[in-house]
Amino acid sequence: MQNTSKFFIEFIRLAGPFWSASNKSPNRGLLVTLVTLTLFQIGISVTITEWSADLFDALEQRSMSRLFTQVGMIIVVFIANIAVTATHLVIKRKLQLAWRGWLTDKLIACWMYEGRHYLVTHINGQHDNPDGRIAEDIRIATEYAIDLLHTLFYCVVLLISFSSILWSLSGTITVDLGFTNLPIQGHLVWLALAYAASASMLGWWIGRPLTTATDNRQTVEANFRFALVKARENSQAIALIHGERHEKPHFHQLFGDIVGAWDQQTRAWSQITMFSSGYSVLSMAFPLLVSAPRYILGSITLGTLMQSAQVFQQMVAALSWPVDNMGKMAEWRASVERVLGLANALQQLEVEIAKPSPHRIVLRKNTGAVLRFHDLVITRLDGAVCVNTLNEEIYAGDRILITGNAFTGNKLFKATAGLWPWGEGCIELPDDEPLFFMPPRPYLPTDTLRNAICYPFDGDAFDQAELEACFKLAGVQELVNHLDQSNDWDKALLREQQQRLGLVRLLLQKPKWIFMQEAFDSLDPDGEIEMINIINSQLPNAAMLTITNQPSIQALHKRQIHLC
Repeated sequence: MQNTSKFFIEFIRLAGPFWSASNKSPNRGLLVTLVTLTLFQIGISVTITEWSADLFDALEQRSMSRLFTQVGMIIVVFIANIAVTATHLVIKRKLQLAWRGWLTDKLIACWMYEGRHYLVTHINGQHDNPDGRIAEDIRIATEYAIDLLHTLFYCVVLLISFSSILWSLSGTITVDLGFTNLPIQGHLVWLALAYAASASMLGWWIGRPLTTATDNRQTVEANFRFALVKARENSQAIALIHGERHEKPHFHQLFGDIVGAWDQQTRAWSQITMFSSGYSVLSMAFPLLVSAPRYILGSITLGTLMQSAQVFQQMVAALSWPVDNMGKMAEWRASVERVLGLANALQQLEVEIAKPSPHRIVLRKNTGAVLRFHDLVITRLDGAVCVNTLNEEIYAGDRILITGNAFTGNKLFKATAGLWPWGEGCIELPDDEPLFFMPPRPYLPTDTLRNAICYPFDGDAFDQAELEACFKLAGVQELVNHLDQSNDWDKALLREQQQRLGLVRLLLQKPKWIFMQEAFDSLDPDGEIEMINIINSQLPNAAMLTITNQPSIQALHKRQIHLC
């Protein structure tokens, strides 16, 4: 019970502010409209039970005029039910989409903020496959929440409405106990409560394994999707080294996990299905059998008998909400827990980053054109020291070669970019001067080549002549004709072409601080030297820190920083 309470509190903290957000008025308006339409639906259900009673009474009396009256009544109910149900569906889906959109924006804003999407991968916890959690689990968490809350509200109001009707239809029966007669009022209400309560408790107990089975299945499904996406994104590399022999068994293993989770969920569902199928048949027959003696004895009319049975079924249906929604609740909770896993990891990350020095590396701006490492210590997550007490000053125009351990140099670049806060000391960044990082493979989004090269700026940020000049300098002038073509450039271009396009992006943006990490490792030594010389000639006043495996590059740098 405590875990359940904590779960609901965490979900309300995460998703509850939607109802008080900046656009709360239209959202609340949709909610009020949904509640109003639900009340209309219940009113129609009550009307149908009364119509049923009048119809069977007319049939019992063989009254043609009363029959035609009921025909006219059902036509009105038919039209009203169609209008209310259709409008209700539209409003509910608008509300579901609005809540999903709000929560998606909220989580993406936290995830895609200053490298948090990268940093969170280093935080312990259940937050793998964030793409699936944001795209699919948020959808289930919000859609099912509204579905479940709506049906719960519907059942509660339905229970209140039909309880009074069933109470009046039950009348008073007298039970002969041998030594006395015991009058019982509203016996059908008490029977409905006892019937539904016992069935709900039994059904809930039978369905408990479904929550665990559903959570497990969603996890293994996400792992399988992630592996397929990763293979697709790296298809060229897999093909070049003939890695298919490894990938296929890996996929079979992941799908085997799905088969196991599917079987586990099937067993849980089969138990619920057996219970629900028997329960539905008994619910149809039980009220008729209970009320039939009163009709045979002439205490009630045929219409009252049929209305009693219908109202009894409506009450039992309302009381059976936990049983009927057990599967959906299990799937909803599993998805909410996955969303909470990512949200909690991002929150934990913010706490980690906010820890004051000396527990974390401090980044701050200085007023001069200098990059300063002051008593900088970089550690791994386990506390092992990568960089120990680095003190360096780098000025505009400096050419610095980072030597020693390339892994440690990578950590230095990440710390400078704010992507590795673990360690001590301070990094002073040049004021208002953006840092330009060139990784081994530049990010080229799936878009037109023009937009991909200008990223993260708009495609019209640079004119055509400037683009063509930079393409020519980088040695990829043949790609100019493809500027307005859309493609998945990570797959369409060779690695060397991608790295040369990284140079194009650098020349277009003209940064004053450049960090190159094996940015031209696919080129031969002469090609890499050519790229460095182009940077030196086009951006002579820019500071450049370089990590490379080419020894011949050393002569193009003024000094070195050696990292162990």
